[in-house]
Amino acid sequence: MCCGGPAGRGITGGVKDYLPMDSFGAEGAAAYDDSPRGDEEHTVAFLAGLARGGPALELAIGTGRIALPLAARGVPVDGVDLSPEMVARLRAKPGGAGLRVVIGDMAQVPVEGRYPLVYLVFNTLFNLLTQDAQVRCFQGVAEHLTDDGVFVVEGFTPGYLHRLRDGQYVDAERIEGGRVTLDVGRHDPVAQLLDESHVHLTPQGIRLFPVVCRYVWPGELDLMARLAGLRLLNRWSGWQHEPFTAASRNCVSVYGR
Repeated sequence: MCCGGPAGRGITGGVKDYLPMDSFGAEGAAAYDDSPRGDEEHTVAFLAGLARGGPALELAIGTGRIALPLAARGVPVDGVDLSPEMVARLRAKPGGAGLRVVIGDMAQVPVEGRYPLVYLVFNTLFNLLTQDAQVRCFQGVAEHLTDDGVFVVEGFTPGYLHRLRDGQYVDAERIEGGRVTLDVGRHDPVAQLLDESHVHLTPQGIRLFPVVCRYVWPGELDLMARLAGLRLLNRWSGWQHEPFTAASRNCVSVYGR
């Protein structure tokens, strides 16, 4: 949901010298809650049904858009995030000061203890920009799951990217009287990288919000889980248990032992 990957080096072959913290520093944190996806309530209900009272661990906890309402349902939630600015936003919200959050790399899962529920939502696994880092994340999660615990991963399905003309696009995300937001993207199918920038055009000027992700096909997710000693228990196309089909644009996977 927010930033969880290593911040110490740029990514070659994509956005030049990009660092994950470029997306989730002070400016990104200030704007993060301005555009909710709209399915947060269903996300929380889905996770609460798997938590069995908790505690739960959210990797890339961000501003707490999921963790805080889940905690309000009585599920204790811990978190990991790379961005102090995002976590500061969480702390400023009602209930945010009571959550245990570790500032660190989610690929390392730098926490103590075991959890019946660990989750990564809103494409956040894809913030880890190499396959090795994503595999390490699965392995770290497996070490912190209870014997009957589950790991929930949500991410988009990338089939649509392979239908782009010349591997790029420009979409109008938002058009208002005083503001236009464009989503500009470029796709590298070999590296499985999607370079994006959300471009905000206003009378006050232009603001750029870059983000790079390494997307993962569902079958690759399942193989990462197997390498960590986990297996696929269920897969849905949304948080209301919609069936997953070849036409699905989203993927919610539940893994356990």
